[in-house]
Amino acid sequence: MDGNGRWAQRQGKPRSHGHQAGSDALKRTVESVMSHGIGHLTVYAFSSENWSRPNIEVKQLLDLFMRALNREVRELNEHGVCIRFIGDRSAFSRPLRDGMKRAENRTRDNRKLILNVAVNYGGRADIVQATRQLAQAVERGEISPEDIEESMVARNLSLHDGPPPDLLIRTGGEKRLSNFLLWQLAYTELHFSDVLWPDFDGEHVEIALHDFASRERRFGGLSKVQSA
Repeated sequence: MDGNGRWAQRQGKPRSHGHQAGSDALKRTVESVMSHGIGHLTVYAFSSENWSRPNIEVKQLLDLFMRALNREVRELNEHGVCIRFIGDRSAFSRPLRDGMKRAENRTRDNRKLILNVAVNYGGRADIVQATRQLAQAVERGEISPEDIEESMVARNLSLHDGPPPDLLIRTGGEKRLSNFLLWQLAYTELHFSDVLWPDFDGEHVEIALHDFASRERRFGGLSKVQSA
């Protein structure tokens, strides 16, 4: 979800205004993907690299996150959305960690949409923690190094209990992954949009889905024409 700051700057407003507008765009996107019957949505809300931003912007982001938790969870729960948070929560304040836990507990039985919110998340760190858990299992004598397979790594990643993403949408004109779900995106279709995130809406979701529908997913194999 990229482009909040640039969106605000183009309007001569502080970056915090862009982050607020980005929160509204997320709400529209959730509504749109639910209308299409999509069962899983993962959003990159706060990366492990975002701590390098100015302190005042980080504080505004986290304050907005806390307000959104308090404001939106009831409505999301009523619409059957299950909220999960992935990433390292230890760096956040106790009230914010408690708010995330309450949101998860309140919505944990919902299944219309699984909404994964990546906070203080990094794809490399995700792989490192999975590797560390396997190393500990080896140390305990539960497995040997020769037993380790891709599926075992996958089971120790943040999204171990969900399907690999079919489609990645990145807004704001940037064309890179920025340390997001590096393992899980191995065969994901990528859609890059020049639209700044606060302007993103259901129409842009439709464009991304039509783009996705036009792809032939080969997962390393031959195309249908080549294999005929």
